[in-house]
Amino acid sequence: MQLLPQQLVDKAREVVEANRKIGRRFTVAESCTGGLVSAAITEIPGASEVFVAGFVTYSNEAKIARLRVSQDVIETFGAVSVATAWAMAQGALHALDVDVAVSITGIAGPDGGTPGKPVGTVVFAKALKGQSPDDCAADSHLFDSAQGRSGIRFQAALCALDLLLP
Repeated sequence: MQLLPQQLVDKAREVVEANRKIGRRFTVAESCTGGLVSAAITEIPGASEVFVAGFVTYSNEAKIARLRVSQDVIETFGAVSVATAWAMAQGALHALDVDVAVSITGIAGPDGGTPGKPVGTVVFAKALKGQSPDDCAADSHLFDSAQGRSGIRFQAALCALDLLLP
């Protein structure tokens, strides 16, 4: 029995193998994906060689308490913003002895969207050990809301896995 879609498992396998090959360890900080990225990674035997931990910080309180995202950042820019994704990636990177951290925060729907941030808006960030925080990459994507909540989360998980490739 396989729990997750094959495409997600295949991408996770690619991530684990590529990172194992170069001896790179990583973590993820997830919000709208609710642990889906971590679940995909842990489907792969031997993932523990490269995957240190996953943070599921669904609420703003968890982002603040676990990843040290500033409440001011969330209040000023919102939980779904480049600033929050950046802070989540930095918080995850500094919480553990890892080489890379990827964060995901977004609006999977069906509710919660606004004209400025519609359902399907997902923001990603990637932070690397030894890199200046100013060089942390963050980007926003708008996934088709017609895919529904599960489709948005699935596409977001695939994008996050892509960011974990060396």
